[in-house]
Amino acid sequence: MNNDKKPNYNFVWFYAALLGIILLFNAFLVPNFEKKKTTEVGYGTFVQMLKNKEVSSVDIKENKISFKTNKKDDKNMYITGKMEDPNLVEELEKSGAKYGKEIPSENTPIFYFIMSWVLPFLIIWMIGRFLIKNMSKKMGSGGGMMSFGKSNAKLYVKSTGVSFSDVAGQDEAKEALTEIVDFLHAPEKYTSIGAKMPKGALLVGPPGTGKTLLAQAVAGEAKVPFFSISGSEFVEMFVGMGASRVRDLFKQAKEKAPCIVFIDEIDAIGKKRDTNFGGNDEREQTLNQLLSEMDGFEDGIGIVILAATNRPDSLDNALLRPGRFDRRIPVELPDLKGRESILEVHSKNIKKSDDIDFNQVARATSGASGAELANIVNEAALRAVRLGRSTVMQEDLEESVETVIAGYQRKGAVINEKEKRIVAYHEVGHALVAAAGKHSAPVHKITIIPRTSGALGYTLQVEKDEKFLMTKDEALDNITTYTGGRAAEELIFNTKTSGASNDIEMATKIARSMVTRFGMDDNFGMVALETVNNRYLGGDTSLACSPETSSIIDKTVIEIVKNCHERAINILRENEEKLHEISEYLLKNETITGEEFMDILESKYIITSNPNSETEAKENTVEEEQNNEEEKSI
Repeated sequence: MNNDKKPNYNFVWFYAALLGIILLFNAFLVPNFEKKKTTEVGYGTFVQMLKNKEVSSVDIKENKISFKTNKKDDKNMYITGKMEDPNLVEELEKSGAKYGKEIPSENTPIFYFIMSWVLPFLIIWMIGRFLIKNMSKKMGSGGGMMSFGKSNAKLYVKSTGVSFSDVAGQDEAKEALTEIVDFLHAPEKYTSIGAKMPKGALLVGPPGTGKTLLAQAVAGEAKVPFFSISGSEFVEMFVGMGASRVRDLFKQAKEKAPCIVFIDEIDAIGKKRDTNFGGNDEREQTLNQLLSEMDGFEDGIGIVILAATNRPDSLDNALLRPGRFDRRIPVELPDLKGRESILEVHSKNIKKSDDIDFNQVARATSGASGAELANIVNEAALRAVRLGRSTVMQEDLEESVETVIAGYQRKGAVINEKEKRIVAYHEVGHALVAAAGKHSAPVHKITIIPRTSGALGYTLQVEKDEKFLMTKDEALDNITTYTGGRAAEELIFNTKTSGASNDIEMATKIARSMVTRFGMDDNFGMVALETVNNRYLGGDTSLACSPETSSIIDKTVIEIVKNCHERAINILRENEEKLHEISEYLLKNETITGEEFMDILESKYIITSNPNSETEAKENTVEEEQNNEEEKSI
């Protein structure tokens, strides 16, 4: 983008429109305006009104006579044609009306021309210039009202202000992009051996993982101009404008080469083309122009095209072929180490206490994106300010995690005692079943404080280590844990509430995935019966089987959830005493930590030990302890 050149405005269309407005004003609007305020009458009527002394004033002009009546309610102006009447002055004298005659002036035509043509032209021209000047300022150097075909890309000439040190949790993506930075610094190192640098790189990943930040970091590290534009900005209501903007963008890029051009949300213009009736011709023309431009510039010119999308499956194949977007760089959700690094990066400018444990927060935020982690740090800082502290503490970070997951605490919510007891038993039911599962994550916290998300309480489980695979036993334990809340309601209160709706949804989702995608059911084996669409945007699924097979899948899913539910009821029935004890403690304190939960659970005896729990059980029952002693003595 050449910021030194002033845009060349073409005002021909503006002057033509201005001339049309003036002609309309003089030919139609002015006569109609006058017509609305005057009434034509015959000369005889005028004379009769003079005789009846109904006229207050008369103005005799060159070819007409205008007059007003002396009636209070009549404010109209009357006109009549002028006639050679020698008795007119005498009649005017008798009527008592004020009268006068217009003095002809040689300057009248000039004055009329100025008032009718020149003055309106000047007024409208000044208003037009003012509007154009303001629009040109807002739209940048693209050229104001004539900038429909100009690119709206933001240009960072000196630096984006972002480097790789500002991006954490994406080490693999940074490593893949480092080569592009090196090429922009020293292209001769690659050209000397005959290598060609990829023209484009596609950043693919879920929302909030830092795709735009990575693109800015590449430009910041390379210290080259950076053009940034969204795919939706190319498409306009005017046909051909998108293609024109693509041409203008690449023209500006060639002038600033070496540089980086970043197109965010490229799926807005890069969707697959089809021949179906009613396709978006403007979008396809824009895509065709983009493909042509990427083929048009030379390899060694120093222009690198970066694009970001979270819908890679919808992109046109021609856009992804070698020679265009050669590289596909995944920008996935961060792992445990990555989440810890992201939290540290975003808390650099935050005043915090020395005992902050980012690893614990990272373990509690499995599946969180970089944007969500940044929000957690900011929420922690805001909470510290609300509580009147100048530093962020560990409890602020933990509370902000829960705020992002379940919303703010509803401290003013009033829940009756009966429902509060049901919620307490429901959450403890989850926790007890989770503690009984050999493959369940340890319980970190149980609370019955309502949240703004609608949750009346929740049980938070945190894995000790990062997991990337899920076994069949782990899946069954997770389903059993989800059914533990409803099992507690049925066992203690002999009722079923709507509080288990989310549990039922999650349990059903895991059970269906076991059957249709993971091949964990013996009846179907290793057959994919379901496909995942848009895995970066929620991962909606669609069945790929016959209606008969779908019916069998439904029965199998129901059977899996039913068996897990019965298992949860049996676990709680065997540990009903602990269910009452922990629920009463939760009702009294409203929140229980994982350590408190395990201490109460192990005070007398413990259910089947969970090897992942934070506190390993040293003994199972008194009877088992005696047996162990006997074995030692033997």
